[in-house]
Amino acid sequence: MADGRPSGLAARLKNMVSKPEGAPAGAPPPPPPPAAAAAPPPPRPAAAAPPPPRPPGLATPPPPKPAAPAPTPQSLMPQGTPLAGHAQAPQPASTLGPATAGSLADPFGPAHPRQMEFLKFIYEVRDRLSMEINAAELETLNEADRQSLLRNGIMQVTDQTQAEQQFPMSDEEKKIIVQDVLDEIVGMGPIEVLLRDRDIDEVMVNGPKQIFVERKGKLTLSNRQFRNNEHVMHIIHKIVAPLGKHVDEMQPICDCRLADGSRVNVIIPPLAIDGPSITIRKFKKERLGISDLVRFGTLTQEMADFLDACVRGRLNIVVSGGTGSGKTTTLNILSNFIPDDERIVTVEDAAELQLRKIHVVRLETRPPNIEGKGEISIRELVKNCLRMRPERIIVGEIRGGECLDMLQAMNTGHDGSLTTGHANQPRDMIRRLETMAMMSGMDLPLKAIREQIASAVHLIVQQSRLQDGSRRITHITEVQGMEGEVVTLSDIFIFEQHGIDENGKIVGKLSPTGLRPRFISKLEAHGIHLPASIFVSKDGSGF
Repeated sequence: MADGRPSGLAARLKNMVSKPEGAPAGAPPPPPPPAAAAAPPPPRPAAAAPPPPRPPGLATPPPPKPAAPAPTPQSLMPQGTPLAGHAQAPQPASTLGPATAGSLADPFGPAHPRQMEFLKFIYEVRDRLSMEINAAELETLNEADRQSLLRNGIMQVTDQTQAEQQFPMSDEEKKIIVQDVLDEIVGMGPIEVLLRDRDIDEVMVNGPKQIFVERKGKLTLSNRQFRNNEHVMHIIHKIVAPLGKHVDEMQPICDCRLADGSRVNVIIPPLAIDGPSITIRKFKKERLGISDLVRFGTLTQEMADFLDACVRGRLNIVVSGGTGSGKTTTLNILSNFIPDDERIVTVEDAAELQLRKIHVVRLETRPPNIEGKGEISIRELVKNCLRMRPERIIVGEIRGGECLDMLQAMNTGHDGSLTTGHANQPRDMIRRLETMAMMSGMDLPLKAIREQIASAVHLIVQQSRLQDGSRRITHITEVQGMEGEVVTLSDIFIFEQHGIDENGKIVGKLSPTGLRPRFISKLEAHGIHLPASIFVSKDGSGF
């Protein structure tokens, strides 16, 4: 066909899932009518009807299931609970109106009173459809045609299953169920709706019955649930399999990423006691720029101009902060200031950086295989990238012995390199660099390591996630050198908190300290001249 859809596939899917009105529950569909124009023979009883011819490539269907009884109050009980009492008549769909459907659609509202019934119904539709779909032919369709064909098939199987089970639902609930089944087949199941929400930054699955999200800086419990541990494991395998990774009892921990760059951590039993755990740090669909950080209040325009000059002036910068403080986002934005004619090599555990540059080589670590062999660490990649003629080296995060290799690279002609690290204050970042350099296995005296740090690192950008969930750059600190055996630091910009307003928001001010950095001469050597007003606060204090 003109749209690329295989001939007859839509009709075949329709034949697979449709059922004539009035057919007994669970009866197989009747055979197609004969091609002759003569009147068809009288219909045979449903029980004696021969099975219809199956399209090529489809598995033999399972035996028909008997009609399910009407929903009862005991259907909300845990699986395995003995059922007793009288059956309850089906509730009319009109009594389930939009208010109830809304609670089913809203992942943060009150739980739907029949949520477990709907979950069971969704999985029944999914299982029926999965036995009928020709997956190989679906793969040949483009995304729009595949979604359309699946949605039509889901709608027909939903109608058929609803009629067989006499399952009451409103039209709004039916639309929601169709979308949920589609998410089960082509998406991430119950968490797909959370991944689509642009206000959500992180999704945290704590076993099958508890899913938290970070929304607008605050942790919120959603009402979405998985069916059981096996359902969570099914979604985990959908995440890791396309990346050539595997999760089982022998390898219960995995770090990977989604197709859009979102970072994923998985840990399963026996290490995760309450069931498989998934943590997804989402990447924004739209890429943020420095102007967005200024608009959010993360930093001021003067701080943005200063960082722009530091990156173009080839200063070595460490972005420091706690978990979830926005280090990677800031690193991405700082990399935008690198001139387009420079060769950049990035090294990461899981590829998260999204550099909008032409000449970029991206390297990613590799975990050991099931036999414990083949591991490639960040340290090996940092050593290798020195042979790749990089003008800038960007390491996503330093956590161990690779710190010493990074410091040596910064000291041997690779000025302008960038990296991130975990620390709560700039002084803590210096101590962490010392500790990580010692983890390299080299028996170096502490003073030698500190001299390496003082010589290699020019600037520390400290980022914090504050009590109200906002993210601020709280310090821009110069590493000035050594005094005796101590690395000396000097704050250029700081954030001063003044209190909390009636809405719980942090009240504070980002301002320069009035101190002019010593590396100004290095910037001027690159033809970059900063006005003195950058280092003067608006109230007139400072340099």
